[in-house]
Amino acid sequence: MSQEQVSYLELLARGAAAEAYDRPVLLARASGAGPEALAELEKAKQLALRVRAELEGRRRREAELSALFETAHDLAGLRDLDAVLRAIVQRARSLLGTEVAYLSLNDPAAGDTYMRVTEGSVSARFQQLRLGMGEGLGGLVAQTARPYVTDNYFEDARFQHTRTIDSAVGDEGLVAILGVPLTLGSQVIGVLFAADRRARVFEREQVALLGSFAAHAAVAIDTANLLAETRSALAELERANDIIREHSGVIERASEVHDRLTELVLHGGGVHDVADAVSEVLGGRVEFIERGLDAAKLADGHALRDGDRWVAAVSAGGESFGALVLHGQPDLDPVDQRTLERAGLVTSLLLLARRSAGEAEQRVRGELLDDLLDAPDRDRRLLRERAARLRTDVDAPHVVLAARIDRAGAGGEADSGVRESADRQRLWSAASHLAATHGGLASARDGGTVLLLPLGPGESAAELARQTAKHLGGALREPVTVGASAPVDSPLARPGRVAAAYGEARRCLDALRLLHRAGEGAAAEDLGFLGLLLADTRDIEGFVDRTIGQVVAYDRRRGTDLVRTMDAYFASGMSPARTKDDLHVHVNTVAQRIERIGRLLGPDWQSPARALEIQLALRLHAMSAAVAR
Repeated sequence: MSQEQVSYLELLARGAAAEAYDRPVLLARASGAGPEALAELEKAKQLALRVRAELEGRRRREAELSALFETAHDLAGLRDLDAVLRAIVQRARSLLGTEVAYLSLNDPAAGDTYMRVTEGSVSARFQQLRLGMGEGLGGLVAQTARPYVTDNYFEDARFQHTRTIDSAVGDEGLVAILGVPLTLGSQVIGVLFAADRRARVFEREQVALLGSFAAHAAVAIDTANLLAETRSALAELERANDIIREHSGVIERASEVHDRLTELVLHGGGVHDVADAVSEVLGGRVEFIERGLDAAKLADGHALRDGDRWVAAVSAGGESFGALVLHGQPDLDPVDQRTLERAGLVTSLLLLARRSAGEAEQRVRGELLDDLLDAPDRDRRLLRERAARLRTDVDAPHVVLAARIDRAGAGGEADSGVRESADRQRLWSAASHLAATHGGLASARDGGTVLLLPLGPGESAAELARQTAKHLGGALREPVTVGASAPVDSPLARPGRVAAAYGEARRCLDALRLLHRAGEGAAAEDLGFLGLLLADTRDIEGFVDRTIGQVVAYDRRRGTDLVRTMDAYFASGMSPARTKDDLHVHVNTVAQRIERIGRLLGPDWQSPARALEIQLALRLHAMSAAVAR
């Protein structure tokens, strides 16, 4: 073996570049070797290059097999699908020596394919690209289930170019692209790509290698989907077992609460006893409330969720007594909901039983109020003793209220009479209950009900009328109109004033119905100058103060002339020009005063209804001032 042939073996041993194999021939030619020696060296060179190519191929196939083995190993211990897909894309990019590799998945619902994983990409638009079936190289691969390759994408007419796809590929700067399908059986689920930012030719072995990676990726996706379905099925089984356990516990609780409620009814328990028993069984806090809830929403008898609490109606015979409210258990299953509903039914039965026992007391209360209205000259000492037995403080300020149900529409004459009688009975029952719980009196009278209720600290007759109308209307689920008298300081001090106050309350009630304000509650003070006519007290000073008191007080504090300006303004037909002539001031002064009056009385002070009341108040104020002088 010649020295030059040994040189080729050394080049193979150290894995020299292909260019280095020309050196022994060049050296021999330079040293004057003959043609036969040069031909022998050239033959040795070609043989060494073939050996080198074979070794390079083996090393490449070894690296490919190693990468495929590592990918298969990753699949065997699959935990995170995203991590496996990223590993496949990274290895594909590395082994094929491309600048970019990426993977897209099909979206059957949208009918397109979208980017799932990218490696080496720098364009955000490219990373968010979606390709319609048949669009671009990737869309064609996804549609046909065949690999496609191009050494220059933009100059390749085989593909359907779109502005969106070409713009994204241009942003990324890709030129040569290879795409192979990800298939499960006969179904294409996505595409695996390798791409360069320069023109290049992908060899058949590289296409096959990328196809192998695509097969691994498809297996990874399928395995992950199967694992997800398995986990979902296991979770469903666990939830089913939990539901079975919960239902078993709920049924036991329902049986327990049924036994306890039955015992409460048999032993004469009260509303709070029911609430305590249900609280213990349901694991929350139950309270009984009489007002503050929309009775119409609870009319069907089912428990309803209200924010983070549950509410069950307490009602019977079309009348609402209130509701049971469960706190601290925002999520109730149907069985526990029915338990709360049963507790509401038991509570209504207890209340009805208590009402039956209390109706005798209510009749006594009605008789006492009837005596105050019809026979005020009776012995006051006996009246006071009767009031004390009923726990009614007749020395405190009270208000007389006249109440009546107002229902729109009516049936035949016979039906109407029966219904009105039933309405009067229901109204009297609800009003008597309200009076008993507030230390007052109630009686059926004149087709409606009259109540004598104590006035709370800081409370007005109008406020009490509105609260009473709302309470009775909610209890009966019918509009109840309530008229109120002025406060009666001490009903027994001058019993005759109770009858007079009832007359005022009746007039106020009639006025509300004529004004089409059915279902409302009001006192004379709410009705403006009409209330002044209706009220027995003829509170002129109070009417003037409510109507123009702010303007009068402003003049008194500031020394201004707003009251006189209002009087002149109305007298001149609400003309600023004529007003300034009457007052001998500049028109701007009139405008400023009118603006000030609007801020004190509100923007609607010149409306017809307000203007009428204000003019009447101005006349009464002028008369009072003249009398005072």
